[in-house]
Amino acid sequence: MRRIPLAITLALAACGGIEEPGPPNIILLLADDQGWGDVGVYGAEGYATPHLDRLAAEGVRFTSFYAPEAACSPTRAAIMTGSYPVRVGIPHVLSPRSQRGLNPEEVTVAEVLRARGYATAAIGKWHLGDHPAFLPTSQGFDSYFGIPYSNDMSPAPANNPRAGANQWYPALPLLRDTTVVEREPDQTTLTRRYTEDAVAFMTGHADQPFFLYVAYSFPHVPLWASERFAGSSAQGLYGDVIQEIDWSVGEIVATLERLGLTERTLVAFTSDNGPWLVFGNHAGSAGPFREGKATTFEGGHRVPAIFRWPGRIPADRVTDILATGMDFLPTFARLAEAPVPTDRVIDGHDLWPVLSGERDSTAYDHFLFYRGGQLQAVRRGRWKLHVPHTYPSMAGGEPGRDGQLGRETRGNIALALFDLEADPGETMDLAADHPEIVAALLRHIEAGRADIGDQLTETVGARARPPGMVTESWTAQTER
Repeated sequence: MRRIPLAITLALAACGGIEEPGPPNIILLLADDQGWGDVGVYGAEGYATPHLDRLAAEGVRFTSFYAPEAACSPTRAAIMTGSYPVRVGIPHVLSPRSQRGLNPEEVTVAEVLRARGYATAAIGKWHLGDHPAFLPTSQGFDSYFGIPYSNDMSPAPANNPRAGANQWYPALPLLRDTTVVEREPDQTTLTRRYTEDAVAFMTGHADQPFFLYVAYSFPHVPLWASERFAGSSAQGLYGDVIQEIDWSVGEIVATLERLGLTERTLVAFTSDNGPWLVFGNHAGSAGPFREGKATTFEGGHRVPAIFRWPGRIPADRVTDILATGMDFLPTFARLAEAPVPTDRVIDGHDLWPVLSGERDSTAYDHFLFYRGGQLQAVRRGRWKLHVPHTYPSMAGGEPGRDGQLGRETRGNIALALFDLEADPGETMDLAADHPEIVAALLRHIEAGRADIGDQLTETVGARARPPGMVTESWTAQTER
């Protein structure tokens, strides 16, 4: 349905024609390592996701939604800024001892919305720098509750079986704003505590527009489920964890209903990348797609994405239109009638015409696939081209079991062209049959290298922006 322009809305309201509700509340729910096939409506088996399925039935479900990168920190940087992660200087996963973080000079989606009078809260995993200069309260959020990086970045053997972790990582902190309130929190309680905090925030800000960002710590390993959900699924602990996340989504939606905010709130759900397949039965499913997390194959980037706003987004739709996590900032800005920054490149697009049903095509001319700063592939329409690169693969490897790290192999791919409509699993290289398409896609690769950068060819992007840097890590300061 078409959106009524603000001027007409105000005029109608003044004449008593309609009640002007103000800008919508916006809730963004982000899972960690939840694969494309890990929601009931996407084909999950062995566990149930009734609340996510309900969101899809009452809204729109994307089947070609891309995480901007196939890893935690880069995707989160892109979600916050609307830009490719390499453009904003976050090409790699940040460690607890990093002096790098999301530059406070970046304009985040929270800052865009707060400038329009929104109350803003971040809950859960942040992973864009653990120094106070980089934490959510320095990036446009009024409040923060959660862990500043991945839940396996801990010296506790139960949380991190990797050799050497005990010597490298500090005790995992749970933060309230910038204060450590616990060390090594009981991870079986995290999803519940995040949910309780989200419900309290919504309840306390029901009389003003709010932006709530809930970034779950799971199903990133180590997997932990509360006593209520442990053993609740047929797929073991992974299914239990997903069912608890689904319960959390249900609690948030129920709170909207209790507060009478359902028709004034956009709820979006997605994941930061595909499944971490090396963990075997503690990893999810990429569905029909090749490989998973940490690769630029479809299994690494394609993720579930659901948007619901009753009365504004037509219900029960499925779309294969290409969209990405970079689209949140321009879309949310549009809905809040807030300006998008014009002094820097924003790579995402306003997705509202697709969500509302006004447009049935993507705004992307092409999409670039980065991994660890390397520009490895590009998609335009049905065609996807990989340039030569190596990647972690489970082909010939050995998946882990029950939380133990398995063994990957190193895959190598030469210049390869795939038709994603006919071959979504990227199995049949058609480069030799379509040299003109290869040449056209290579031009996009070259343009991306020049504009954004590419560590594969050691190219510095002309319009890349620097990360935030501090002289001493927060971990080093707190350990003294």
